[in-house]
Amino acid sequence: MQLNSDFSQKVLIHDRDNPWQTSPAIGVERKMLDRIGNEIARATTIVRFAPQSSFEPHTHYGGEEYIVLDGVFQDESGNFPAGSYVRNPPMSRHTPSSELGATIFVKLWQFDPKDRTHLIININSIDLISDALRYGIKSSTLFKDTREHVSVEKWLPNTSHNLDFQSGAEILVLNGSLTENGQRLCERDWIRFPVKTQTQLTSGPNGARIWVKTSRL
Repeated sequence: MQLNSDFSQKVLIHDRDNPWQTSPAIGVERKMLDRIGNEIARATTIVRFAPQSSFEPHTHYGGEEYIVLDGVFQDESGNFPAGSYVRNPPMSRHTPSSELGATIFVKLWQFDPKDRTHLIININSIDLISDALRYGIKSSTLFKDTREHVSVEKWLPNTSHNLDFQSGAEILVLNGSLTENGQRLCERDWIRFPVKTQTQLTSGPNGARIWVKTSRL
């Protein structure tokens, strides 16, 4: 499967227009955002676990990165409530499930093969630092290496900035809204920018909290 696999093109997906699709696991549905491959794939996806649903045990040979959007996600290492940001490096193994139900935003097969960094961060409680170069924005770095920079940002209401994504970027709206090139992005909307993109983002009347990855896409 090839879905939004041309990384030289901008992609914007509104959550409301992206239907749920069944997965191989009973009670687990997904909204595909980009994908190269079939069930073993380089993929970005929103996944919904019904209560008491699970996947079979498996190894993440290419790594796994996710944010819990709602509910409580679980595996052998513990419970991960909404706001959990987790990085499971290449060669990690687990059995994902949810007793009460959960929705996650997940990226697969996108790690440096040598990366062995395991992270668990609660983005609801981390300290955000005011951006000295962008008024009205506070941010915190979640992960950074030579390949990518991952952060969470909080924009005050009606804040506007011109941005230069030289290495490409992707954004998931966690709360609030943004406007880009006349398009309004709301909660769980996702946008991916190719390299050397210049654009303007403006937060809505209630501000915005966003997950941002800049990288050599």
